[in-house]
Amino acid sequence: MLITGGGTGLGKETALKFARLGASLVIAGRRDEKLQEAAAEIRKDGAEVETFALDIRDAEKVQQMVDRAIERFGQIDVLVNNAAGNFPVRAENLSVNGWNAVVNIVLNGTFYCTRAAGLQMIKRRKGSIISIVHPQAVTAGPGNVHSVSAKAGVIAMSRTLAVEWARYNIRVNTVAPGPFRSEGTDKNLWTNDELRARLTAAVPLGRFGTASEVADSICYLASDYASWVTGHMLVIDGGWSLNSEGFLDLIPEQSQGHKDTK
Repeated sequence: MLITGGGTGLGKETALKFARLGASLVIAGRRDEKLQEAAAEIRKDGAEVETFALDIRDAEKVQQMVDRAIERFGQIDVLVNNAAGNFPVRAENLSVNGWNAVVNIVLNGTFYCTRAAGLQMIKRRKGSIISIVHPQAVTAGPGNVHSVSAKAGVIAMSRTLAVEWARYNIRVNTVAPGPFRSEGTDKNLWTNDELRARLTAAVPLGRFGTASEVADSICYLASDYASWVTGHMLVIDGGWSLNSEGFLDLIPEQSQGHKDTK
C-alpha cells in the first residue's frame, strides 16, 4: 500500500496500523528524515517499508513514486492520499501564492497520485483509494477558504471516480476528520489555548479525537469489511460538524498569509 504524508502525524499513525495488520508499505512525504524515522518504527513491527521523498505537486515525481512501489512490491492494493497543506487565514488576507500552494497540494497533488496509482489498479481490476478531506468541505470553513475549496474538489473527484472505476472493482472513498491532535495540527491549526478550548466545547463528545481513531476509519475503508462501500465520505468527528462554532474571530485581521517560494 502507498501512503502520502506518511512520515508524520496521521499518515505515520495509519502506516503503523497497517504494518501491524501485515501490510507492506511505501510511505511518501517531503522530508526524508521524517520518512526514515517513521520507517524505522514501522520495521520494528516486522513490516516491509519503502520511503520516497517528493512534493506531490510534481506529477513526474508522483509517477516515479508509483513506479518504485510497483517495482518493490509488484502492486498497489491501497492508496491513502493524506498529504496536505493548510494555514488559517482570512480570505481577504489570502495571497494568490497561498491559494495556489494549498490547491496544488490538496487537489492537484491528490489527483496526480490517484491517477498514477489508479492506472495500476485498473490493470489488476482491484483497489481501494482513500483521501483525507474535512467536514467543512461540505458545510463552510471560515478562515480556511483555500483548504475547504480544495478538499471539496477532492470529494467531488472521489465520488466521480467511484462511479467511473467501479467497473474495475476499485473503491474510492474519503475520510473527513474533525479536530484531532497531532504534531502537525498543533503546529499549524490548533495554535492557541482559546481556540482549542472553543473547539473542544463544540464537540458533543467533549474532546478532540486522536490520530489513532482516524487511522482506524481508514483501515476500515481499506478492508474487506467495507467491500460494498464506495463514493462515501466517512465523517469521524465526535459530532463536531453537527454543532461546530466558527473561529474566524480568532484569526488576526492582518494575517501575513502564506508566502510560497516555489
